Amino acid sequence: MVGEDLNQIGGNSNYNGERDPENNTLNQPLVKANRTLSSTPLALVGAKVSHIESLDYEINENDLFKHDWRKRSKAQVLQYVFLKWTLACLVGLFTGLIATLINLAVENIAGYKLLAVGHFLTQERYVTGLMVLAGANLGLTLVASVLCVCFAPTAAGPGIPEIKAYLNGVDTPNMFGATTMIVKIIGSIGAVAAGLDLGKEGPLVHIGSCIASLLGQGGTDNHRIKWRWLRYFNNDRDRRDLITCGSAAGVCAAFRSPVGGVLFALEEVATWWRSALLWRTFFSTAVVVVILREFIEICNSGKCGLFGRGGLIMFDVSHVTYTYHVTDIIPVMLIGVIGGILGSLYNHFLHKVLRLYNLINEKGKIHKVLLSLTVSLFTSVCLYGLPFLAKCKPCDPSIDEICPTNGRSGNFKQFHCPKGYYNDLATLLLTTNDDAVRNLFSSNTPNEYGMGSLWIFFVLYCILGLFTFGIATPSGLFLPIILMGAAYGRMLGAAMGSYTSIDQGLYAVLGAAALMAGSMRMTVSLCVIFLELTNNLLLLPITMIVLLIAKTVGDSFNPSIYDIILHLKGLPFLEANPEPWMRNLSVGELGDAKPPVVTLQGVERVSKIVDVLRNTTHNAFPVLDEAEVPQVGLATGATELHGLILRAHLVKVLKKRWFLTEKRRTEEWEVREKFPWDELAEREDNFDDVAITSSEMEMFVDLHPLTNTTPYTVMENMSVAKALVLFRQVGLRHLLIVPKIQASGMCPVVGILTRQDLRAHNILQAFPHLEKSKGRKAQ
Repeated sequence: MVGEDLNQIGGNSNYNGERDPENNTLNQPLVKANRTLSSTPLALVGAKVSHIESLDYEINENDLFKHDWRKRSKAQVLQYVFLKWTLACLVGLFTGLIATLINLAVENIAGYKLLAVGHFLTQERYVTGLMVLAGANLGLTLVASVLCVCFAPTAAGPGIPEIKAYLNGVDTPNMFGATTMIVKIIGSIGAVAAGLDLGKEGPLVHIGSCIASLLGQGGTDNHRIKWRWLRYFNNDRDRRDLITCGSAAGVCAAFRSPVGGVLFALEEVATWWRSALLWRTFFSTAVVVVILREFIEICNSGKCGLFGRGGLIMFDVSHVTYTYHVTDIIPVMLIGVIGGILGSLYNHFLHKVLRLYNLINEKGKIHKVLLSLTVSLFTSVCLYGLPFLAKCKPCDPSIDEICPTNGRSGNFKQFHCPKGYYNDLATLLLTTNDDAVRNLFSSNTPNEYGMGSLWIFFVLYCILGLFTFGIATPSGLFLPIILMGAAYGRMLGAAMGSYTSIDQGLYAVLGAAALMAGSMRMTVSLCVIFLELTNNLLLLPITMIVLLIAKTVGDSFNPSIYDIILHLKGLPFLEANPEPWMRNLSVGELGDAKPPVVTLQGVERVSKIVDVLRNTTHNAFPVLDEAEVPQVGLATGATELHGLILRAHLVKVLKKRWFLTEKRRTEEWEVREKFPWDELAEREDNFDDVAITSSEMEMFVDLHPLTNTTPYTVMENMSVAKALVLFRQVGLRHLLIVPKIQASGMCPVVGILTRQDLRAHNILQAFPHLEKSKGRKAQ
């Protein structure tokens, strides 16, 4: 398994006869490393193993930045703020338009396909109906799969784990490009219209993030708009804020849930948050809701083809009066417990399936496409063949809805039944996934679906949910989990019978919420999403109880599904809570387990810079100077830490050939003339095409103006746990370790910590003593 191998960096070491570092006292030396700390930055992105870099969320306070900040006028500051709000509006606008396009396309393609199948069913041409259904689904799946395999491998899957990693500070290559977005849109339409057990919710989150990224950088890398006002957003910090807005807009577009979208971004994907970002994110989701509302009004007038109530999911049950009593708390708690257990089981088995699929996908592109087509064919045969196992049920003459029907939607599909009868299993299977959820959520229908049909539906969608996710198509996890949860919730409601006053439709809603909490481990955002879906505040108390119980039960077994995917891909995601054993390890000892730090002088020779760039892969280097005025208590000649310079800035210096013939400090005007401040935000680390002559090698470069003079530093005796919290919350790329005592002849920098150095897995490879004590504590 590729993702598994990426996380198993290094080997095992033996440790015998040593003390337990968990029981370390304050005056004892901490554990020593018996191997070098590994920091191999590799991860599985799309279809290949990629070199992973971190993002620069820290403000680079060099002389150029400080000069630009001082000279900014009030009008420029207002322009910057106005553009932030404008881009947030545009993110919501385009996300809403694309979500509407996807919904219209899915409903019309799937609708005409189901109408054709229904036509052959009416004529009792069952084999022809199967061929039409399977053929159409295979064609749609083929389009989605070929696009993902050949043009944009990063468009496969939901994209949410990669967005979560990006907002955590991991630069995931090719995740937010124009090609990825276009393939994601077309592939989502094909995969969802093909009847596969996947949703468009996850892909919409990814699409919203792609829109945000493209708007922030002015287009694609090859065709970027060079407008002057866009220079403000040519940095990772502002792009992070825009992508957060895009992810929230995507959830809002999927569920028509503005507040739920904001809370999803806050609870699930965002690592860094502030109030100003909250307001702009809410503004983006508000724009999405307005766009969706307008198109719903247009479509209600019949101008959208077969688009009816479906597509834009809105299970409005506000007209239904739900009643529940204190005695109903027991079945509600049971739903939560079952949801937590089933969710953790789903995560466990999906982990196994994804590892198997990676072995298949490694064989080549043809195998990826064949795997997708095999799943599509199996799904089509099951959706068409299993309703023959269900018994025909007579139509209730007291209902207002047409019964039976072989149309695109409806709660009473005739299928092969005689006139006046309907097939309850066909009603759930031979329809779009959105309509299936709506049918399961329907209220005041206690006898509409038989227990046998619900069991078949539940087992089938458990199997399809495991084997569909992971194929080479855009896919979301929300809807498959909702379908499974709604099925088991409705079964539990039917089993309770007269022992409960809760409607079976409400049981289905609670079951869907419980299974999502048990698998994805979200609570607050899910609660609000389901309230906005059902449009009924009376569900709030019992929904909260179900979500809390399901998450608690699920957490006791395994991580959330998105964390599992992050682990499989090898993405270096930093968790919010450090491991307890990290408090027994200092950053100084962690730095000792790394190779010696590479430093540069404030005015450095070109040959030294070229040598450093060629022989190291580090992305930042401490810049040291001889102290002009010694600090009190320090000897003359002590070395001071001037700051930290990025590799990209060194490459830019060499490309611009900003060399000095003598060793001296430059004037401020010389730097500003050569380096516009916004140009330094661009990543330029390709050193291969830089040709330096032998005479230029002997020249000098003044690094002072380009050096970040205020890098984050920690004392060497700080615990790794405390350093990890600082690193994650501030969004750092590099963290300097400085000694407690600085004397003449001593280097002012002990080491540099990066994201890879603070990962628990890598630390345990260098300090296996901690792993053994961790195992004893677990026992």
